[in-house]
Amino acid sequence: MKTLFVALIVLLAAPSFAQETAVKETKKEVKKPAKGLTFTKLEIIRNDIPYGSDESFIFEFKNDSKIPAIIQGVQTSCGCTAAEKPSEPIKPGKKSKIVVKYDTKRVGNFTKTITVTSNVSEPIVLTIKGTVLPQETKE
Repeated sequence: MKTLFVALIVLLAAPSFAQETAVKETKKEVKKPAKGLTFTKLEIIRNDIPYGSDESFIFEFKNDSKIPAIIQGVQTSCGCTAAEKPSEPIKPGKKSKIVVKYDTKRVGNFTKTITVTSNVSEPIVLTIKGTVLPQETKE
């Protein structure tokens, strides 16, 4: 009878220890985000863009990591958007930029995203929004 009583106590107590362990492990996994690329703006909005104009959206950033940042890719959400990334590594503490161009022969409102991947941070999503005016007609 004594053995049965001890076995019952162990079985009832085991789940409470398991829950406590799971909570502790979850807390260990939560970390502060590592310093990497810090952009001055994540979104740029421009309205009344003239039809066919050569508009550039410039996203400036700083490398806040302790190693040179290599921009591995800039993926646009649409073929109507092109992005230029720095070709050289950006030294720690230095600034650089990503230049984005939108096809201004597409009239109306637009919202496009650019995903920046690097060796020093998680992917960062930049957004451009705006309105392209209709082409002026000659009368």
